[in-house]
Amino acid sequence: MTSADLHQVRDPELPGQLLARERDALITLLRSRPEADFALPTAACPGWTVRDVLAHCSAALLRVVENRFEEGVFSPESNARDIAERAAWSHARVVDELERGMTEAGPVIAEAGGALDEIALGEWVHAGDVRDALGAPGAYAGAGLEYALPLLAHVTREQGRLPLHADLDDVDEPLRLGDAGGERPPARYIGDAATLVRLYAGRPLPADGNPYELAGAREDELRIFG
Repeated sequence: MTSADLHQVRDPELPGQLLARERDALITLLRSRPEADFALPTAACPGWTVRDVLAHCSAALLRVVENRFEEGVFSPESNARDIAERAAWSHARVVDELERGMTEAGPVIAEAGGALDEIALGEWVHAGDVRDALGAPGAYAGAGLEYALPLLAHVTREQGRLPLHADLDDVDEPLRLGDAGGERPPARYIGDAATLVRLYAGRPLPADGNPYELAGAREDELRIFG
């Protein structure tokens, strides 16, 4: 088995490792920012501020920790209620709850057999949304990338997404995503990892972003979020 094929076997610890790595970097960043930064708009989530994204993330992870998945959970209406419930909180309290969720959700996700893996990946993408809005380095990349890429590969395979072979400029080994067992030949991506994540997450590409090549698939066919 090559390293490109490792995503075919679920690693139950991977989501928690990703959350813990991002927690260590993101929480420190957030506690160093002025209050005004929490009101900045996010390009990735129109209508949401940085604080709204953080409130959504902390609420989602606490739902995982407390096993609260009522009907309609994670719908736009449910997300709006979660954000509204935290409207009177201080920014520090939202960040504290997020830190708790990123710490405690990993073991729960590990025991869920894969059903909640996508949540961990989505939380990491939202951390990228926040970094992007703050103009901070590491949006959709950074130290968590070593965990995010194999988790992305696993999630796309489990979802039966189109197969794709990615040759990444900033990662040594190629990455195979999606369901390689179908009749469709693999698409091909050449470029940097952060741009690949943006494409799969349905996030806008920066005007000054790095060039990339995508053959055998449309950009919208890759999208798993948004």
